[in-house]
Amino acid sequence: MMKPLTVLSQAANKNVIVELKGRREYRGVLDGYDPHMNVVLRNAEEYHEGQLAKRHNVVIVRGDNVIYISP
Repeated sequence: MMKPLTVLSQAANKNVIVELKGRREYRGVLDGYDPHMNVVLRNAEEYHEGQLAKRHNVVIVRGDNVIYISP
């Protein structure tokens, strides 16, 4: 079984889905991360309850809001 940070390392510069508390989601290119699961996404789309809400050039997501990250 792979460790979470190893999976994130392999997903660098690829599209990922970041599911957050409150039924929010970001989809974008993983530009960076740290051991606390804080992530930086570029060219990100923000979704609320499955509906596209906004587009962002860069988004920083705090790790304590993350439910999962899917490569």
